[in-house]
Amino acid sequence: MISIVLVALVAYLIGSISFSVIFTKKFKGFDVREKGSKNAGSTNVLRTAGAKVAAITLICDILKGVVAVLFALLIGLMTKADEGTKAYLVEAAGIFVVMGHTFPAFFGFRGGKGVATSLGVLLIINWKIGLTCLVFALVCMALSRMVSLGSIAAAVLFPVLCLFMSETFISGGESAKFSYVIFGIIMAVIVIFNHRANIKRIMNGSENKLSFKK
Repeated sequence: MISIVLVALVAYLIGSISFSVIFTKKFKGFDVREKGSKNAGSTNVLRTAGAKVAAITLICDILKGVVAVLFALLIGLMTKADEGTKAYLVEAAGIFVVMGHTFPAFFGFRGGKGVATSLGVLLIINWKIGLTCLVFALVCMALSRMVSLGSIAAAVLFPVLCLFMSETFISGGESAKFSYVIFGIIMAVIVIFNHRANIKRIMNGSENKLSFKK
């Protein structure tokens, strides 16, 4: 129990490092939360600060999820946890690093929507599911030109895939299928909740769209 609490706390603090704010202030002289959609995410960084800053932000946000899960695995190894406990550790890391990204303690609890960080978590916890969700999201984005729609669609797909691809989870495996499905549902709910304003705009036809010509 103590190890799970430790992992959750450290993961939340890792998630609370808002690279979008740090990089836009450093390279462009403004807080991304005061521009565009006012969201501290790589999509808003792309629109307000350009592709280079957005790319760096995206990579760092993904790495937050990767580092949090690797820390959880390290704690599991150090405490000689069984496979079930290791699964709980990586699940706690995944949930709380995304919560930290969404509600960053170091930046006034005003963060991003957690998509890139969730991707980092998925790629480590189950690389097959992570890649499947990534490809699915990119296809949806390409067809709709809406980043939000691709993100929401991939979030919904994740818990479904947990039912059929449990053998490739980094810990727990088939025996932890149920906990991973619950984990997937929680992660999906967080991402969907963070996109609630986007969902309203999608429904009324006013959601922002990417321009590939640019």
